[in-house]
Amino acid sequence: MNLRIAGAQLPVTESIADNEAALGRAIDFAARESADILLTPEGSLSGYTPRFDAAAVAAALERVTAAARHAGLGLALGTCFVEPGDGRCYNQLRLYDRNGEYLGFHSKTLTCGSLAEPPRGEIEHFAVAPLRTFAFQDVTVGALICNDLWANPGCTPGPDPHLSQQLAGMGARVLFHAVNGGRDGSDFARDVVWPFHEANLLMRARAGALWVATADSCYPEEIPCSAPSGIAAPDGTWQCRVSDQGEAYYAHTIEIDGVG
Repeated sequence: MNLRIAGAQLPVTESIADNEAALGRAIDFAARESADILLTPEGSLSGYTPRFDAAAVAAALERVTAAARHAGLGLALGTCFVEPGDGRCYNQLRLYDRNGEYLGFHSKTLTCGSLAEPPRGEIEHFAVAPLRTFAFQDVTVGALICNDLWANPGCTPGPDPHLSQQLAGMGARVLFHAVNGGRDGSDFARDVVWPFHEANLLMRARAGALWVATADSCYPEEIPCSAPSGIAAPDGTWQCRVSDQGEAYYAHTIEIDGVG
């Protein structure tokens, strides 16, 4: 079975209006490329923050998903969101089918925190839901958000649960990975952080025999991103990737053996 995946490396800010406009550009690109599904970065609608206008995000979500539905485009949409069912705030990757059907969400599981006791950081603000898979066009897919894949030892208070391997064991063939990594343009970011992120992506794709589609935020646009945006194959090689700086898009068709 073939699946055409688009990804958008977007400037994610705390302006919901600006983020919605960027998502509109990404949807237009993915529609022109006849993609089946579009992946966007972590927090790409709400901003990467637990302090957002929940009503404004919910309203913008309706417009963004309507635009994708009109284009016949599935979504793997990164946003922070307050779930109406329990009133808790989650850092999510929300999955939608091409007809606009909501498939559910993955919540960031390895929320970042200091190594002090008790840990401080986003770990204090976001709720976590159980790990799960989704059925997209008869393909079992999984989702992870940023540190869920990296398990960065400098900001992960607990042990690495190897979430990508868990998803592979649950039957996932494709992994959507939304990123919004910290960076400062320093030599350390270029020489240590970027190689750590890239090596993790390729090694975990190969270890789990997974296709991994990944997309980072490019804000601020004057410095390089924290990680590559593109698609890694189950053999641990890049199939496509974009520039390491600024707004950019990709679209690539993958062939999933044994499906369809």
